[in-house]
Amino acid sequence: MKSGKIIENDKDIKWLLLNSRSIAVLGLSPKPARDSNMVARYLKDQGYKIIPVRPAQKEILGEKAYASLDDIEEPVDIVNVFRNPSQIMPHAREAVRFMPKVFWMQLNIENYEAAELLMAAGIDVIMNQCIMVEHDRLCK
Repeated sequence: MKSGKIIENDKDIKWLLLNSRSIAVLGLSPKPARDSNMVARYLKDQGYKIIPVRPAQKEILGEKAYASLDDIEEPVDIVNVFRNPSQIMPHAREAVRFMPKVFWMQLNIENYEAAELLMAAGIDVIMNQCIMVEHDRLCK
């Protein structure tokens, strides 16, 4: 099994965004004014399949919402994370069972302990970058 890596360069980020179709958005708020909702709406408008992950929600942005990554029954290319850095580790463990291509922590979110766990399992990691900003900058 290959080890994952931290992805930081534009070429790899662009390749990932152009070759991914489904994005589980962890911590997706149902409130339109929240960053997570704006980013997920943007991604959906760009043609990505959005899979909301938010306990106690049945649906967000017209898509079925799941309580956790463990509840999703289809392959996911990217797990995009809107959670406090101190809350990342349990989600990283879920992701190891789930095996997305990439675990993407949004702007101002970094957790190196989680990154090590994910990379050891073969999952690539992006930290402290906004997926919407990077898509707009690299893929339009």
